[in-house]
Amino acid sequence: MSGKNNNYKGMEGLKMSNLTKMQFPEGYQCQYKETVMRLANMIGRKKEGVQPGGEGSYQWDDPEYVCLEAGVTDEMAEVGLCLGSFQKKTAAQVAEMMGKPEEYCREVLMDLAVYGACKVGTLNGEDVFWTETWIPGHMEMIVNNPNNIKKYPIVAYAMEAYGRVRGGGSVGSFPVGVGLMRVIPIESAIDGDSRKADYEEISKYVEENTVFCVSDCSCRTDREVMGEGCGHLKEDMCIQMGTAAEYYIRTGRARQITKEEVYEILKRAEENGLMHEIPNIDGSGKTHAICNCCGCGCLSMRTATMFKNVDMIRSNYVAKVDAKKCTACGQCVENCPVNALRLGQKLCSSEPVVEDITTTVTPRDEEWPEEKWTPEYRTSRENVVDSGTSPCKTNCPAHIGIQGYIKLASQGKYQEALDLIRKENPLPAVCGRICNRRCEQACTRGQIDQAVAIDDIKKFIAQQELDPQKRVIPKKRHDYHDKKIAIVGSGPAGLSCAYFLALDGYTITVFEKEERLGGMLTLGIPSFRLEKDVVDAEIEIIRGMGVEFRTGVEVGKDITLDQLRAEGYDAFYVAIGAQGGRKLGVEGEEAEGIYSGIEFLRGINAGNRPSLRGKTIVIGGGNVAIDVARSAVRCDSGEVSMYCLESRDIMPASEEEILEAQEEGVRLNNGWGPKRILTENGRVKAVEFKKCLSVFDEQHRFSPKYDEDDCVVVEADQVIVTIGQSIQWGGLLEGADVEFNRNMTVIADAFTYQSGQADIFVGGDCYSGPKFAIDAIAAGKQGAISIHRFVHPGQSLVLGRDRRIYRELNKDAVLVDDYDHTPRQKPDTIKEASSDRFHDNRGILDEQQIQKETARCLGCGVTKVDEYMCVGCGQCTTKCKFDAIHLERKYDAEGVEFTQMPPVVFRHVMKRKEKIARKKEEQLAQKEER
Repeated sequence: MSGKNNNYKGMEGLKMSNLTKMQFPEGYQCQYKETVMRLANMIGRKKEGVQPGGEGSYQWDDPEYVCLEAGVTDEMAEVGLCLGSFQKKTAAQVAEMMGKPEEYCREVLMDLAVYGACKVGTLNGEDVFWTETWIPGHMEMIVNNPNNIKKYPIVAYAMEAYGRVRGGGSVGSFPVGVGLMRVIPIESAIDGDSRKADYEEISKYVEENTVFCVSDCSCRTDREVMGEGCGHLKEDMCIQMGTAAEYYIRTGRARQITKEEVYEILKRAEENGLMHEIPNIDGSGKTHAICNCCGCGCLSMRTATMFKNVDMIRSNYVAKVDAKKCTACGQCVENCPVNALRLGQKLCSSEPVVEDITTTVTPRDEEWPEEKWTPEYRTSRENVVDSGTSPCKTNCPAHIGIQGYIKLASQGKYQEALDLIRKENPLPAVCGRICNRRCEQACTRGQIDQAVAIDDIKKFIAQQELDPQKRVIPKKRHDYHDKKIAIVGSGPAGLSCAYFLALDGYTITVFEKEERLGGMLTLGIPSFRLEKDVVDAEIEIIRGMGVEFRTGVEVGKDITLDQLRAEGYDAFYVAIGAQGGRKLGVEGEEAEGIYSGIEFLRGINAGNRPSLRGKTIVIGGGNVAIDVARSAVRCDSGEVSMYCLESRDIMPASEEEILEAQEEGVRLNNGWGPKRILTENGRVKAVEFKKCLSVFDEQHRFSPKYDEDDCVVVEADQVIVTIGQSIQWGGLLEGADVEFNRNMTVIADAFTYQSGQADIFVGGDCYSGPKFAIDAIAAGKQGAISIHRFVHPGQSLVLGRDRRIYRELNKDAVLVDDYDHTPRQKPDTIKEASSDRFHDNRGILDEQQIQKETARCLGCGVTKVDEYMCVGCGQCTTKCKFDAIHLERKYDAEGVEFTQMPPVVFRHVMKRKEKIARKKEEQLAQKEER
């Protein structure tokens, strides 16, 4: 679905009572073809002679019948019934059985093969036809035919329903290694394992074949048709080999590729977080295909995640974490396809901490009714154990792997550290200078002495961005250049969205109404906090990724959204920021000498620095007010005083910046609000302030209360008002189906950032109101994820998406006996500071200091593994930069050829029943003892 579907729950959102039923799109009518039903029963190996739709037969609304009914005629079914199950026959043999012309039978058999209801191949130089099983088999073949999907979309619904309707009956029935599909570990994850077997090496299957093709993924195809896509797209994902490849190529399902292309596809899949699976019905060490699967779209993987039936698809391996090496950076957790990994706590605690997350109640020795299923698995992903994890990662709005990049920096791996930061934040050098450091405020080390200087470490790492010789342009993950995205606004949200969409290879144009890029980064933040060449350097990286920037273009005035739509733009990300000031609404506000803080800073950054004389009053208590006050000092004001409503302990400005302002002579006056401005001859003379008793009401809404009788009059030569920012929309959203809040921010979905008009997404200050750069950066990434899904048909904006819910560990209960006692390192002020007082003369930690400071990190977090849920795909190992997670062989199970499965499954079912009965007896005995 490419429209507004933020609350769409998908097929797994059905009520429990409907989970074992086929779901139909509105208007579908069953045709009741008895011959087609007999064919369905034959493929499903039902007893011969059963009444179609009766007892012992498939029912008319079963997925097996529905997927055939769509495109198989009675005449086709009649011919198909001559094939039997897993029996290869020629057209001549079928013609003899039917008493019909061979050419007629050949033509109909080819129709069946093209549709997907049988296969065709060559044996001894002659075409043979046969049927196999439903999955892996005919359902994929039917869905993999693009013409079927166009003409009969119902087949996608049938394939999705098959595993959901039949899956419950197979839970616990298959021993390890004997499922219909099987995970094959990423080969690099098992290199050097002394117990490895060649049937679990993906290269074995490639090297044993000479004919290959690639097709769209059938699972993602049916998810797309149903509007349930997870953002992992279907194109060029499934590899067929040998006779399967010949069949796929011959019937137009796939394109032939070389062996080298096979390895390229496998590599690309691994790099993008996908895992390998094979059809497991050809016997041990044999297969005809390799799938590249995601846990949120693959119907085979649903077996593990929805039913907890992991044994049916797992490899022989499970992931193991070396806690000493693990830094809880989260890359393994976020890339685990089955959510078997979660972040926990490494430090000791005086309170209970979740240590083992391995699922203990499983289908191995428990009955597994619908009540134990997890139909909402695509929206219920968890990243953190109940007792929490690292406070720094939790409290960072972008959830950067802070502990991870600190460890990499300690090892001198600065480029790798930068790469890790850039997973979430494409503006690290900017943030190293202006971030409000919520990570440091939450740092566990702060409980002992002082927090780790996280931002200074990041600033050091990001210096590589500023040197063109060391600058690295990130490699693109995909190529979607045929999709055009317009981004309005080049502030941190817009730049972040552009970066992450550029990673996926989209054609991106950023429209900026100012002549200079960067939004408030360049216009609203003074250079003594953020030099403009720092912003420019990071923008150049984004430009190097292919993003086009068009400055001096105001969307809504110079060009409209409708005109951009006409030019082929598929979606819009609106991130214009809050670049206007707010008025006080008091008497005398229009007098000469009253300035807006935003305009004051904008003028300075544009090179128009006023010369202030006498006394300057700055009204406001946020970071912008601090910037204004410090800028006023640099504009030669004789005395600069700040007045704000808030008390010192609840001022919105950061503590560090408040202290820096006071060091520069700014006088801070808390608990005062402006009552009126006194003027003389039309010019400001003084400000009368009244005592503020409280700022917020009981619901923490802004509702200041004053003592009107407690007032002071303060002389002033100029007053700079910095009490908030406003959004200047102009004609940007004229005619758009977009609603606004009272403060003129856009109303949009809090998770997907989609506005009331489906193709318009928003982020940054124009959505949230004025916040910090890191908040806008985090919003930009999420906006990019939503846009990626929106511009591709059939993708849900929410299903299979990480909601990134983190919780921090209990710092008060942490027990730390052994730690590095080195004090927090502080960068020196640059001695050769420019004579320009607006120059940033803050220094950077040197390499020796970096070594000392990174050693101060306590390493709070660690990854935990659910060894039952782990399918042994190895994806986690490819994302770990610390050699902290490995695959270890736990099982020694091989596959079994499909026709040999029944006795194996039967024996396993009998043993399971014994386990369940024995466990019930033990539980009853324990209950009686109590």
